[in-house]
Amino acid sequence: MPRHFSLPFLLLVAMLLGIGLAGCSEEAEQSVLASPEPITDGDACHVCGMTITNFPGPKGQAFMKNDPEALKFCSTMDLFTFLKQPENETQLSHAYVHNIAETTWENPADDAYVRAVDAWYVVGHDRRGAMGHTLASFAEQEQAEAFRGEHGGEIIRFEDIDLELLGKLGRGELH
Repeated sequence: MPRHFSLPFLLLVAMLLGIGLAGCSEEAEQSVLASPEPITDGDACHVCGMTITNFPGPKGQAFMKNDPEALKFCSTMDLFTFLKQPENETQLSHAYVHNIAETTWENPADDAYVRAVDAWYVVGHDRRGAMGHTLASFAEQEQAEAFRGEHGGEIIRFEDIDLELLGKLGRGELH
């Protein structure tokens, strides 16, 4: 004897399948991270509005959840000042910083980025970026140690960066 299903039951099954498939699609999209974009002469810093290419030092890019566009920053200081705001911290998908060991301080190259969460940072050094004191970023601990040996400062990781540290850095209290 053939089994008959009611229309409301079939609609419920279809809706649940649709939700399940949508969830899978969203997870697949989030597993593919957008790559850093070239910084052009017309790009302005997302925080201060200054033209990014007019200043030395490592730059940053951030990708927020549900937004495919890169937010670009004139310095790692501005990047982290933005990212560490409570309303932004939970919305971050991923971010990039220049590996300054692979490029020049004066004009960092577009092909020298590293994921911000994986980088090693030196704070309190004697080099200046767009906003004065900034975080020098490196792909490897040994690169950060070599920079610290030449320019001073303290080596930290992504998880060590908070608004208190950024405030001290901005006021020049880290030497």
